[in-house]
Amino acid sequence: MNEQLSAKDWLDQGLKVLAGKGFTALKAEPLAKAMGVSRGSFYWHFADVAAFHSELLKHWREIAAEQIITGVEASAGADPAIAVLLRRTFSIRLTLERAVRSWAASEPAARQAVQAIDRRRLGYVESLLVTDGLPPAVAQARAQVLYWAFLGHALSDRPLPPAQQDAVIDELVRIARHEP
Repeated sequence: MNEQLSAKDWLDQGLKVLAGKGFTALKAEPLAKAMGVSRGSFYWHFADVAAFHSELLKHWREIAAEQIITGVEASAGADPAIAVLLRRTFSIRLTLERAVRSWAASEPAARQAVQAIDRRRLGYVESLLVTDGLPPAVAQARAQVLYWAFLGHALSDRPLPPAQQDAVIDELVRIARHEP
């Protein structure tokens, strides 16, 4: 790579490193080496490693919550949005989710970012369920159950065979939509 990297380039690389090597690898020198540039490029965009970490957590939220929500909103049509969301989020690899949650276990800023994204996601799921006709209290409880299922899926390191995965997702959609 050349020295003309953007902050987003660094953040994208940071997410890859985080997912692959964990939060302890999020340091200027190893990141610069992996990108084939000097540390000066890193410090051009970020005051220090702590500032990079802060921006990285914001970037993760954008990718792991806001882009998914925007995509669900754009693609929901014939299928209810809750079904689109569940099928999408339970069908992707969640290595980065595990890495950020591991980071949150020892770093207060990462923990705050995880708590914020949890609130955002839960609120979104709850709003979809209310829109789908559930009373607010039921929507809130069901959103929590669905989110716990998502977290269990995210933290599991053993994927299900495709047919079984599809059956589980179909059941979650049925539960979410309160179908018999």
